[in-house]
Amino acid sequence: MPLPFLTADRASEAADVALPFEDRERWRRPYRPGPWRVAVAALSLLIASYVLLAAVVIGLTGSPSEAGAVFGLSLLVIAAALRLLRMGVWVSERGLRHARFFLTRTVTWNQVAAVRTVQQPVRWLGLPRTLQGQALTLVRRDGSPQDAVPLLTTHGADFLGRIEAFDRAADTVEAWADEYRRP
Repeated sequence: MPLPFLTADRASEAADVALPFEDRERWRRPYRPGPWRVAVAALSLLIASYVLLAAVVIGLTGSPSEAGAVFGLSLLVIAAALRLLRMGVWVSERGLRHARFFLTRTVTWNQVAAVRTVQQPVRWLGLPRTLQGQALTLVRRDGSPQDAVPLLTTHGADFLGRIEAFDRAADTVEAWADEYRRP
């Protein structure tokens, strides 16, 4: 009797279907973090482990205040890595949450006028350089269409080189918006 299971290179067909016991009130990200984001976070955590080791060595041989400062630095690097992994778009039946590194904004569904995919210049990995790409934009009811906020882009840390993943994520967020938005 074959037992289906998920592997890293092959996803099960049942993975895309919402299970009946899933709680739709929980905030969930409708896509996985991209390899660029995960790689930077993993590298940051590796650096934090070396800084923690340095804090232990300094604590055993030096002054406790120096060890505390280095330990605080390592905690700061760990917090930054975890925040980097939390960045992205989160949805629930209450609304849409756009988490950036320093700022998180939540918009309820009745404040959303439209969520759509548009062709526009987008930032490459969040840097100032722009390229032509696609962006999933949020238009609020109290704003104009020119004030659309890009939520996801094809050249961001989650979707660089993964156009199909961007299309799936954008379609999922648009479906959530169509389901819960009040006309």
